[in-house]
Amino acid sequence: MKLSKIIDKAMIVFAMVSIVLLFGVFMKLNLENTFAEGNEDEVVVFEADGARYVSFFADGEKLIVKTDAHTVGEALERAGIELNEGDTVEPGLETEINANNYYINIYRARPVIVKDGLTEIYLMSASYDPTVIAKQAELTIYDGDKMELMPNTEFLEVGVASVYELTRNGGRTITEEVEIPFTEETVRDPNLANGKSEVRQLGEVGTKRVYYNVKYIDNVEVEREILNEEVIREPVARVTAVGTKRSLPPESGTCAEWARQAGVSEADLAAAIDLIYHESGCRVDARNASSGAYGIPQALPGSKMASAGADWETNPVTQIRWMAGYVNRYGGWQGAIDFWYAHGWY
Repeated sequence: MKLSKIIDKAMIVFAMVSIVLLFGVFMKLNLENTFAEGNEDEVVVFEADGARYVSFFADGEKLIVKTDAHTVGEALERAGIELNEGDTVEPGLETEINANNYYINIYRARPVIVKDGLTEIYLMSASYDPTVIAKQAELTIYDGDKMELMPNTEFLEVGVASVYELTRNGGRTITEEVEIPFTEETVRDPNLANGKSEVRQLGEVGTKRVYYNVKYIDNVEVEREILNEEVIREPVARVTAVGTKRSLPPESGTCAEWARQAGVSEADLAAAIDLIYHESGCRVDARNASSGAYGIPQALPGSKMASAGADWETNPVTQIRWMAGYVNRYGGWQGAIDFWYAHGWY
């Protein structure tokens, strides 16, 4: 081995060992008063009011805190736990803390060396999965290639790093697992107040296995052709309930009574009154100056309402009875007011 190469490797080893030693000192100073040693039930209280218990796990140690933090990242910050380059946290930093006795895992990065032929790649990784480490090293793994953890027989040269060796077998196909995003679904809940919403089912991403054929020009990858796909885990849609329950306005007493006389059920009454007031303010002689639409339902022309009664020009019950038939094209009163809110007309 040339002297220059030995010197280069020695400098890399010295840097990596220094990182490990400094990391150990930092962890001791940072966590010795934070993580409970030898007592998994010890609790350190950071926030007292309206808070939840959150358990952190890292390097075989456990810390329980009571915190009102909203996300994983916020909880880590409040607990004084710092992350280093390459560290991994599960769940992710943006994940909402939505339960008591919440668990957060911290996987600390360690020095890793990946050998690909004559090339050696140095990185910090919290993963022990060879495939994940290869991706972090920006290496393409072809079907038939092997990525294995090797005994570190060159400690003086590479230090305390985990050593992985990639063996190439001339493959030209690639198999990858790809996430399938979840969809969003909205359901209407007549028992939930209008304008309110709540998540009824958390979304979960799915996974599919994709098989590619890789095409090369001058030994450089230029294209991947999908040969086949198979779903490993179906995604789960996130379901959000949207409230449609409406309260009758205080001034709607007479109008509501007219609607009842016209056959509007109590279940539909709030939606019917909402639509009526948006259209005409429940005025029997309401007339649109530009279009000529007339009456409580703003029928165009108003004479359409004659099908519900000869007194359509002056009788609010007749007008609402005609309106009840008209809104069936939207699936009823609720569908009609939903359409109105979406478009400004019905």
